[in-house]
Amino acid sequence: MVGLSPGTLVHIGKKPPGKVRITVIDYDEAHVIEKEVKTVDECFPFKNTPTVTWINIDGVHQADIVEKIGKCFDIHPLLLEDIMNTEQRPKIEDFGNYLFIVLKMIYPDAKGKEIESEQVSLIIHSNYVITFQERTGDVFDPIRERIRNGKGRIRKMGPDYLAYALIDAIVDSYFVISEKFGEQIGDIDEELVTDPTTATLRGIHKLKRELLFLRRSVWPIREIINVLEKAENPLIKKTTGIYLRDVYDHTIQIMDTIEIFRETLSEMVDAYLSSINNRMNEIMKVLTVIATIFIPLTFIASIYGMNFSWMPEIEWPEGYHIVLLFMLALAVLMLIYFKRKKWI
Repeated sequence: MVGLSPGTLVHIGKKPPGKVRITVIDYDEAHVIEKEVKTVDECFPFKNTPTVTWINIDGVHQADIVEKIGKCFDIHPLLLEDIMNTEQRPKIEDFGNYLFIVLKMIYPDAKGKEIESEQVSLIIHSNYVITFQERTGDVFDPIRERIRNGKGRIRKMGPDYLAYALIDAIVDSYFVISEKFGEQIGDIDEELVTDPTTATLRGIHKLKRELLFLRRSVWPIREIINVLEKAENPLIKKTTGIYLRDVYDHTIQIMDTIEIFRETLSEMVDAYLSSINNRMNEIMKVLTVIATIFIPLTFIASIYGMNFSWMPEIEWPEGYHIVLLFMLALAVLMLIYFKRKKWI
C-alpha cells in the first residue's frame, strides 16, 4: 500500500464471508492426525515435530491471525504482506530454511459456467507445509483422502513431496478448465456457422480474456518448477525432482493447449467478420437486383408521367393495360436473365 512501511499487513482483494478456518493434518507412515483448530496457538506444537505437518489456513483477511502464524513459524514480514495481497503474480522465493511459493488456483464456479480464481501461498519447511487460501474450498480433497487412507507414497515421503502434490493438484485443475474452454469454443464454433450474432462476438472476446488470465497463471509455474527441480536446496530431495519434472511437462501441455485455443478464437473473430460481410453482401445483392429491376420500370413510368398535351399512346383504349403488361414482362425477363447468370 502507498505510504505504508514495508511489511505492513493489509488485506488486498475480496473479503470472503465467515471466519478464518485453520486445519491441521499431521502424519507419518504409521499414523495420521487431522483436526480443525479454533486458535492459532494450537498449531504451535507441530512446529518441531518429526512428522510431516500440513497447516491450511482458509482466509487471509484477518491480519492478527496471519501475523501470529508468521511470528510462530519465523516467516518474514514481507512474505506475510504478500500473502495478504491476493493480487500477487505466481512466483517462488528462497529464504534458506524455507521456500515461499505463490500460485493461482482456478476452478469452475458452482454453476460450471464461470471460472473462479484464488491465490494460494505455500511455505515449505523441512518438516511442515503451510498453505494460505483466500476462502474455504479448494482442489486438494484428493490429497487429503490419500493422506487419510495411506494411498500412494505420500505418507512415506516428506514435506517436499506434499508440496509437489499440492502444486500438481493445482496444475491438474487447469486441465479441467481447459476442457471447459474447449466445450465453449465448440459451442461458439457451431453458432458461428449457423447464426452468428453480436452475442457470439462478445462470447469470443470473453473467452479470449479468460484464456489470457489462465496463461498468466500458468506461464510462471514453469519457472517455479525449474527452481524447485534444479536448485540445490536441501528442502527438495532428488527423489521428488522426478515428480516435479512431470508437473513441468503438464504445464507445457497446458500452455500448448492455451495457445491453440487463442489461435482458434482469433480465427473465429476473422470468420465472424467474414460471415457478417458475406451476409451484408447478400443483402446488398438483393437490394441491387430490386433496384436494377425498377430502373427501367421507373423510366417507363416517368415517360408516361410527362404532361405533354399530345402523346399518341394516351389515346389508346387499352394503353394503360398494355404498358403494365410490358413492365411486368420486362421485370420477369430481367429476373430470368439474373437467374441464368447466377447473380441471384
